[in-house]
Parts: sequence; structure tokens; C-alpha cells
Amino acid sequence: MGLTQWAYSLSESLLSDPLPRRWAHSLGVAKRARSLSPILGGDAELLEAAAVLHDIGYSPAIAATGFHPLDGARFLREQEAADERVVRLVAHHSCALLEAEERGLRHELESEFELERSDLVDALLFCDMTTTPDGTETTPTERLNEIVQRYGPDTIVGRFIQRAAPEIHAAADRVEERLTQASVGDQPM
Repeated sequence: MGLTQWAYSLSESLLSDPLPRRWAHSLGVAKRARSLSPILGGDAELLEAAAVLHDIGYSPAIAATGFHPLDGARFLREQEAADERVVRLVAHHSCALLEAEERGLRHELESEFELERSDLVDALLFCDMTTTPDGTETTPTERLNEIVQRYGPDTIVGRFIQRAAPEIHAAADRVEERLTQASVGDQPM
């Protein structure tokens, strides 16, 4: 079984029944990841696998700390012996260090999981922050507003996402610039 096939099967088994909306979001994030293949080269499959798995830490079957990037990454590493790069992307997706700090878990996340290459971290953040909870495309601004409204501005998630907003926009801009450069490079002379 290939990496992406395994990732879809595992994510579906953990999310589709208990959290169907989270499963729809994960499918949408994976679809966005596929759309980035022109700028990912040999890492396209890796990113798609991480994208469909990025929220498995929400699954009631594996949630332990209540911090889904850490729970998901630990499960992938300890129970699934997953590709270390996928594990690192799940652990650090969408500015997870900032949320870990809000939760008092930054040291655990930082010490257990190295950061993956910044271009891949940007790409996964872009995919997550341009996909609604229902799996449709959106803008980073609309996604950030939705998260703050859903959780509330004074909650852990609300505070973290507001702190992360500048980096989320910057990462999205970097990915969009890479996509623009890739499409310019594909134009006939």
C-alpha cells in the first residue's frame, strides 16, 4: 500500500464516523495539497499524506492531551511507525508551536518533533488555512475569521490564531508566489 493510500485509509478510520465534518475538512485539505504538486516535486505525495492526516489528533480514539497536533504526531510515530517527515508535518502544522505555547505544551512539541522543511510547513499551512471546516476552498482571511468566531476571541484557540495570523498570511503569500512562479515558468516563450 502506498503512502497516500495508507494515509487516507487511516484518517478515514479515525475521523469519518466520530467526526464527519473534520473528515470532510481533511479531505479538502488533501485536495488543496494535490493542487500544489507543481511546486512540490518529489514531495507531493508526502504533503498529501500529511494533509489528510493533519487533524487525526482530534479523534476520540487517540486524543490524549487535548492538543491535536501533538496527539496526532505521537500516534503516528508510536502506533503507526509512520514516515518521520509526515509525523513532523502533522506535529507542526499551522503554527502549532504558538498554540502549544498557549497550552503549556511548547517544550514537549519542540523537544519531541523537529521542524520539517519550511517550504513544506508553509504548503501544509496554506492547505489548512484555505479550506473550510466543510472541505471547501476559502481565503486565509475568511478562515481566520471563521476560527475566531467558532472558538471565541478569548479562548486558547482564539488567542493563538490571532497571534498566528501574520505568519499564516505570510506563508500563504509565499506559497501563492511559488505557484505564480511555477505557472510563469510553464508559459511558452
